[in-house]
Amino acid sequence: MDSKALPNIVILGTLWGTNLVVARLGIGQFDPVLFVGLRLLLASLGFVLGYLLLQRRLPKDRQFWRHAMMLGIFGTAFPMTVTISSLQFQSSGVTALLLTATPAIVVLMAHFMLPDEKLNRYKGAGILLALGGALLLILRGESGLPDVSQASPIGYILIISGMLSESRMAIYVRKHMQNLDPFDVTSVRLGTAALIVLPVALLWRGADFTQVTSIGVTALIFTAMVGALGGQLMSFYVTKRFGALAFSMTSYIIPLVAAITGVILLDEVITSGMAAGMVLIGLGITLINRFG
Repeated sequence: MDSKALPNIVILGTLWGTNLVVARLGIGQFDPVLFVGLRLLLASLGFVLGYLLLQRRLPKDRQFWRHAMMLGIFGTAFPMTVTISSLQFQSSGVTALLLTATPAIVVLMAHFMLPDEKLNRYKGAGILLALGGALLLILRGESGLPDVSQASPIGYILIISGMLSESRMAIYVRKHMQNLDPFDVTSVRLGTAALIVLPVALLWRGADFTQVTSIGVTALIFTAMVGALGGQLMSFYVTKRFGALAFSMTSYIIPLVAAITGVILLDEVITSGMAAGMVLIGLGITLINRFG
């Protein structure tokens, strides 16, 4: 791997790791679904500005729109909403750790859905280690919260359902979207998600901003512009410049940043169970990346 990739990997992992912590700070003042809808709207407007500045135009091909909108619904709107909602029940560190195991689910699904992505013994061992680390967190009832001795099962159900949906969409992208422009896809993906989540939030939960302070507004803007828009653009750059392996290395940075930042900003805790789960998941993802 190019040595120049390391700073970019650290930057991207830091963006996405701190994003979870700041999102948890934001949903202390916003309804979680409304927070996601507003975040997606702001990020989408950022892409609109990008198109104007770059003088780009979206493709008119119906197949492109069908695939990108499908990804927006099941790869962004649903998983982002349930992931942010899960932060009500567990720390950003625990959430990041569980999300880190997502590649193991993708590889397992790919074995059954993609003819050229069959398991070998190393990938199988990696899946067992990564999912075993996630299971360890769940069985121990880890919350990572100072005032909660045991996490609510609701948080685990939300985050796992989001991981499954996102993993399924990763397979969908490999099968149908390999040749599509990632900038165009992401702009339609975020726009579609915003058009779904924001109306649902307003109709279902309403728009109550009475508890929102400048801290909440800052959290919203940060997660939209830095976490969503900036993170997506940075991920494009890392993948295109340094390859998929370099991009996958962010999986080791995100939980560390989320856990440490959560301790500093939100008084979250890091337990021995979380550390053990991190080691197991890290070893599993290492095997999958090395022998994938």
